Amino acid sequence: MLASLATEYAVADRMEESNAWRHPVDVVAIVEDTFDRLPEAMDGGAAIAWGPEWEVLLGDDPQAIADRLLQAIRAGGTPEGVAGIVVRAAAIRIARFHTSNEFGDWDTALHTFTFANAVHQGLRRSPSRELVRGIFDAAMSVYLDRFLNVPAARLPDAEGSGEPTELLESLPELLDHQQQVNEAGALVASYLAAGGEPGPLQAAVGAALLREDRDFHTIQCVEAAFRQFELTGDRIFLIAAARYLAAHVPTVRAQNQTFHIARRLHRGERLYEDDDA
Repeated sequence: MLASLATEYAVADRMEESNAWRHPVDVVAIVEDTFDRLPEAMDGGAAIAWGPEWEVLLGDDPQAIADRLLQAIRAGGTPEGVAGIVVRAAAIRIARFHTSNEFGDWDTALHTFTFANAVHQGLRRSPSRELVRGIFDAAMSVYLDRFLNVPAARLPDAEGSGEPTELLESLPELLDHQQQVNEAGALVASYLAAGGEPGPLQAAVGAALLREDRDFHTIQCVEAAFRQFELTGDRIFLIAAARYLAAHVPTVRAQNQTFHIARRLHRGERLYEDDDA
């Protein structure tokens, strides 16, 4: 597996080499300065949670973002906990992604979210001082994605409306139509606020994903969102997953036919006979 990555590493571009990371603000200089100050800050071990003070991560001041994260680590926040805060900020970019943006920009927000999730999961499984740097890279990517929330889509109300079972049953039909992005997010919020259990909702979103001609990005988004929800119980992740999925459906749904053919072949059935024969 490692050998297959050699070419990708050799020809890959680093985001730090892109113009957006250098102009009009030299974000690279900010993170490199932070890296120099990081070793003396890493002596804590306290959990950390999202609060109003973390809104700075969604702001337009990259220096303030880096300083806030460094302050949290210096004050005793665990790298894993601080990384989790950055993942939530990245999920908000998707949850508040406005449909007036270009369609391809969904993936810009997605890449930040999945990268932030990868850093967080890495710190949970195999923490290291080197990997902590990824927290700041992810936070700067959240900063650079700020234009995707201008204007920002309004987050769905947390008040429940409707019966959970009926809401869940309406999800497949909703996703039979294009660009039901805000509607999908509102359905998820209403379902959870009405007391619906997360498990059936996740199963319904997973089933909706599987019936489509899904691509790697859509699978990434749903998987990362589910994993983060299981860790935090924060509905923002499920809203983000539903909105991203809704933006990319319906597809031709041709993969299901391929699976159906494969299943018939596996059973030894003959494919070219009329069903009525």
